[in-house]
Amino acid sequence: MLLSPDLFAINNNKTTNHTKENVKKEKFNPGEMIFGHILDSYEWHIATIGKMHISVPTIIILYYNNKLDVFLSGKFHHGHKSYKGYKIEQQGKNKGKIVRVIDDGITTDKSASLPIDLSITKNVMSIFISFILLCFIFISVAKSYTKNKKKSPKGLQSLLEPVILFVRDDIAKTCIGKKKYERYMPFLLTVFFFILLNNLLGIIPIFPGGANVTGNISVTLVLAVFTLIITSVTGNKRYWKDIFNSSSVPWWLKIPMPLVPIIEIMGMFTKPFALMMRLFANMLSGHIIILSIIGLIFIFGEFNIGLGYGVSVISVLFVVFMDFLELLVAFIQAYVFTLLSAVYFGMATEED
Repeated sequence: MLLSPDLFAINNNKTTNHTKENVKKEKFNPGEMIFGHILDSYEWHIATIGKMHISVPTIIILYYNNKLDVFLSGKFHHGHKSYKGYKIEQQGKNKGKIVRVIDDGITTDKSASLPIDLSITKNVMSIFISFILLCFIFISVAKSYTKNKKKSPKGLQSLLEPVILFVRDDIAKTCIGKKKYERYMPFLLTVFFFILLNNLLGIIPIFPGGANVTGNISVTLVLAVFTLIITSVTGNKRYWKDIFNSSSVPWWLKIPMPLVPIIEIMGMFTKPFALMMRLFANMLSGHIIILSIIGLIFIFGEFNIGLGYGVSVISVLFVVFMDFLELLVAFIQAYVFTLLSAVYFGMATEED
């Protein structure tokens, strides 16, 4: 964990007597606060106490000019300093990215050069944490089943067994069929619990929670691509025939202009695209609403301290309500993504 003082510069002129009281306090910027929490970053910020920032540094891995540099993000001092010729850009089109700087440590959009960034960011670190938790949970549950084959489930086993059976019986068997559902169960269970766990971790405001993993479109894109690949690879002849030459479509919609095949091919990609956007938008909007409600406390507090305290009571109540709503959404979104993936698998393997 990294503790570093807040770095700031104050011009010191002998002809003018600038004191700390003369330095204007920076106004609260709700946009920076919100996007600072929902976007990925090169450190896991925990709290700010006075001038001290408490954060967990991440591992920076950069490849530039045939050279690999590995170091902790704390070397950047929260983006205020450069290190080894790199810095986190604070403005312009490359804002938030690590760029190569010129000799004096100053960079502009014209002089900035982007290295290949393989860093372990906040969201990547959160994915590793969820991966370790999932492995620990399910390996321990599997061992319990092995040891206690004829005994009633206990502990985590009794908690997860109804959920696993729900995914098997109400999602996989119903959408794919009793004959072919088993081959898809590993993916369906993995994607369900991965989304659910990261949704729940995102609600927790303190480390190791608070990362907006499922509200990151790159993560939801990868999950949707896996669904697309599995659907395409396991699709049977009837599935591909319905796409390119369906017998239920009149010939004049296929020749000379193959309108229906074009629409069907577009549908292959719009289905996973809808999966990606639904999960991303729902989880991102929940975080933005909660942070916006919290931001109202500081906005009104700048006008009047008493008003800020008064608004804080209402804001906290709304945030608690939204947290319970987000808890429900966390389960719903994991269910919807898994259900629709199973529906696509069932459509791809359906017989004549």
